[in-house]
Parts: sequence; structure tokens; C-alpha cells
Amino acid sequence: MQSESPKDITDYYKHLSLFWTDIMHLMSSKPQALTSIGPMRAFAANSKKVSTELIEINEDLMEFNQHLTEYYKQLSDTWSVAQKKVNLKAPEVPQDIEQIEAFKRIWIDIFDNDFTELFDSSKFGENYGKLVSKELELTKHWNNITNVILQSANLPSKEEIDEVYKEIHSLKKRIGKLELALKKKEMKENAK
Repeated sequence: MQSESPKDITDYYKHLSLFWTDIMHLMSSKPQALTSIGPMRAFAANSKKVSTELIEINEDLMEFNQHLTEYYKQLSDTWSVAQKKVNLKAPEVPQDIEQIEAFKRIWIDIFDNDFTELFDSSKFGENYGKLVSKELELTKHWNNITNVILQSANLPSKEEIDEVYKEIHSLKKRIGKLELALKKKEMKENAK
């Protein structure tokens, strides 16, 4: 038996999960929709969307964790190497204030150089970019699930709520300007 890569295994389980989600949706959507009323009927109709999002979240979460592990490994390795350099350069325990200050300057210089080198490296930048990208994809999936649930419960979506907040903010600004103009007008009239 050939050893399969983690990507092949993930794809296999993704397709298997989607297959069973489709079967369950077909088997349960009609009776479930007939017995459901109100928000539960809408949720039953949208349950496949939630299942699909959850499957995709698991795949993205696995990749996110790989990049997060690599991120902390890079930081940890850099810390270890820098600390070894500090230990070689200042092996004795400082006895007075001058030695402590010298040790601190050595520590700061070495750590500053090593971490700057790490952060400037293409390997770190590439991994960090993938980490942030996967985090954004996870957020997108959670927003999609939230929107399906809100839609099923006949509640406004996040986008609709954001639109209302923008309008409220705009109205507050307009009212503030009108109040300011009214105060100026009253001050002019009272000054006469």
C-alpha cells in the first residue's frame, strides 16, 4: 500500500463528507421541510450550505494550524540561536551595574539583528502571508455560516446591520452640524 500525502487524505475525507452531506440532505430535506415551520424550515433548507462551510473550515483550519506552527517554530528557533550567541559573548554572570548594562546591550544587539534578519527573510514573509490568508478564509466561512443562520431566522445579515450603522452615523453627523448651526444662529440673535 502506498503512503498517501496529507492532502490526498484530506481530499478523500472532504469528498466523503460532501457525499454523505448530499445524501443526508436529499433524504431529510423533504420530510424535514414538511414537518418544520418558520425559521426551522428555512434552516433545514440551508443546512447543506452550513455543512459545506464546516467541511471547508476544517480544511482551512488544518492549513492555518500548519502555518501557525511554522510561525512559532521560526520565532522559537531564532530566539534559541540568538540566546546561544548572547551566552557565548557574555558567558559570565554580571556582578555590577556596568556589566549588567554591557550584557543588556549585547542581548539587545544580538536579538535585534537576529529577529530583523528573520522578519526580512522571504521564508518568514511567505509563511506569515499564508497564515494571514488562511485566517481571513476562516473568518469568511464563519461569516457565511452566520449569514445562513441569520437568514434562516429571518434576521438581518451583518452587511445589512453595517449599512444601518453607517446610516445612523451619517444622521448623527448631520444632526450635529444642524445643532451647531442652530447654536450659532441663536448666539447671533442673542448678541443683537
